Amino acid sequence: MRNLILLLSILLFVSCSETVARRPVSQNTGSYVKTETISRNKELIAQDEAAIEKYIATDTLNSYNSSSNGFWYSYIAKDTLGKQAPQVGDLVLFNYNLATIAGKELVTQEELGNTVTQIDQSNPDIITGIREGLKLMKEGETMTFLFPSYKAYGYYGFEDRIPSNTPVRSTVTLLEIKDQSNE
Repeated sequence: MRNLILLLSILLFVSCSETVARRPVSQNTGSYVKTETISRNKELIAQDEAAIEKYIATDTLNSYNSSSNGFWYSYIAKDTLGKQAPQVGDLVLFNYNLATIAGKELVTQEELGNTVTQIDQSNPDIITGIREGLKLMKEGETMTFLFPSYKAYGYYGFEDRIPSNTPVRSTVTLLEIKDQSNE
């Protein structure tokens, strides 16, 4: 019996000792993006920009501006009446086409028809570049945009019509702005 009490005392003493946390078997750096992916993306962006800059150099009829959103644009028909650009929440009616930087027509304006979207509202049917470009336009203006692939259809492309990682040229006409703040 004495041995049993001694054994229980030892077990009680050992079980009350402070637990020590175990170290993980493998440690993660916290980075989910591989350096190869980063290098590949930088290379793709450089290729897109080189193709766009080459196109701009050969297009002597138009003057292109660089936007802070990572694309280039040129006015074909510019507003001379001082109309206002669309604001957040406004509905805009516009038409556009999509072509490669070299000019191969990918999707015509006739195929797309007139499109309505709300400014600064997510619309997966319209590429990021056009959604951002519309904010630079005024009613009645027509602009040509040059989008690197990440502002267009990126890695996925579009069905069998636009290959992946293809920079895109688009001519957009803003037909109407409907102010939604008054309603």
